[in-house]
Amino acid sequence: MKSTKHIAQLTLDCVIFGFHDKKLKLILSKLKLEKDIFALPGGFILQEEDIEDAAKRVLYERTGIQDVYLEEFGTFGRTNRISDEDFLLFSSIARDLYPDVEPPVNENNQKMRIVSIGYYALVDFEKVIPQKIDLDESCDWYDIKELPNMIFDHQEMVAKGLEVLQERLDKKLLFNNLLPETFTLKDVQELYETVYDKPFPANNFQKKILDLNVLERLDKKYTGAKSKAPYLYRLKSKS
Repeated sequence: MKSTKHIAQLTLDCVIFGFHDKKLKLILSKLKLEKDIFALPGGFILQEEDIEDAAKRVLYERTGIQDVYLEEFGTFGRTNRISDEDFLLFSSIARDLYPDVEPPVNENNQKMRIVSIGYYALVDFEKVIPQKIDLDESCDWYDIKELPNMIFDHQEMVAKGLEVLQERLDKKLLFNNLLPETFTLKDVQELYETVYDKPFPANNFQKKILDLNVLERLDKKYTGAKSKAPYLYRLKSKS
C-alpha cells in the first residue's frame, strides 16, 4: 500500500471572519479553474499532525499572523457533499500541491467520501493581507452578504460558522478578536449589529457592555472636537 504524507479522505476548512466598514468579511480563494469558483482556505491534514495544528498552519499560511482566535465548529461528511463535477475540478488542480494523495476512488472508480472538519477564526481585518497558495488564482476578503459561487458545501460551512459565531459572540466576549486593541462602544455596537443583522438601542446596548465590567476606559478618541469625542476602551488584563 502506498504511503502518504497526508490523510486522503480528511480535510479541514476555515471560515476566517474579519470586520471592516460595518461589514462582516470572509477570506476566500479563487481557484485556478476555467470557471469562476471559490473556496474556503483549507487543505489536507498531515498524517502526524494534530488537527488543530493543521488549522493553525492553514491560518498562518493565509493570514500571515499567529495571534488568531480559533475554534472547531462542525464536521461535514454528507455522502453527497461533493458533486462529481466539483470532484473532478478540484482533483485536476490538487495533484500538484498534494502529489502523494491519490483521488479517493474505490475499485469501481467511483469517488469516495471526503470528510471536512470546520474551524472558524476571528482576526483583526487591519492586520491581515490574505495570502494565496498554488491552488489559487487569487485570495481576498469578501462580504459575507455577497459571496461568490463556492465549491463543495462551503456555502453551508459559512452559514454554520456564522450561526456558531452568533451563539458565542456574546457568551464568550469574542468581539475583541474582531476589533483593534482599542475601540469605542460604538465600534462594539456596530460589530454586534453586523453579526446579528439587526439594530440594538444604543443606550441599552452600551449599558449592557459596560455592566459586564470587562472593559478598561482609556483616553478620548481624537476627533478634532474634544468635548464630543468618544472614549476608547480595551479589554481588561486577566492578570
